[in-house]
Amino acid sequence: MSSEPAAGPCVFAVVPAFDEAARIGDPLRGLEGRGLQVVVVDDGSRDETARIALQRGAWLLRNVVNCGQGAALQTGIDFALGRGAEVIVTFDADGQHDPEQISRLVEPLLRGEADVALGSRFLGSAVGMPRSRRLLLRAAVLFSRALSRLPVTDAHNGFRALSRRAAQRIRLQQPRMAHASELLDQIRLHRLRFVEVPVTIRYTPAGLAKGQSNLAALRILGELLLGRLIP
Repeated sequence: MSSEPAAGPCVFAVVPAFDEAARIGDPLRGLEGRGLQVVVVDDGSRDETARIALQRGAWLLRNVVNCGQGAALQTGIDFALGRGAEVIVTFDADGQHDPEQISRLVEPLLRGEADVALGSRFLGSAVGMPRSRRLLLRAAVLFSRALSRLPVTDAHNGFRALSRRAAQRIRLQQPRMAHASELLDQIRLHRLRFVEVPVTIRYTPAGLAKGQSNLAALRILGELLLGRLIP
């Protein structure tokens, strides 16, 4: 996946992963054959995440301890920039995202129409999303719109694409989930052009049990608020 130089624009997929050995194989297989350079940031996993990433031919970066998704993403973004990335796609390791939809995120950037493409499940679809989760995410959208002053429809979607220009300007300082709110702030601060792109997010029982629970969603909202109160 990463041993051969990709034809055309240099597009990297950055995949943060923490204890995802049971699920990361399918997403990595889905990224194969798309002309992507794939870098997995193993964020202190205690399982076989790193081994599977290497087996699938991805670049592998490892944090000795769990630093959080925001920190892992910044590590991967820095690596991709250092390797000449023109576009960087952030992609979850748990199978929520559809690799077939990467091209629709990347296209507005390659056409020069935007600096950032934000995936939106509310413009697209959310398969298997519990009603309680939908309500929490709607609340997060209202919160983020009020504070960032950006008219987004989905505030916490990890499926997004950054142009090289945007990735060089955005610096994620919030190590955990508050990075999503911070990213919106930096889009506004640096006057980056953004578009929202309809995408599909798939919720599974395993995903809801591990990291997509309502308790996790409430924790994310708390981290977003703390990210505002503590610069």
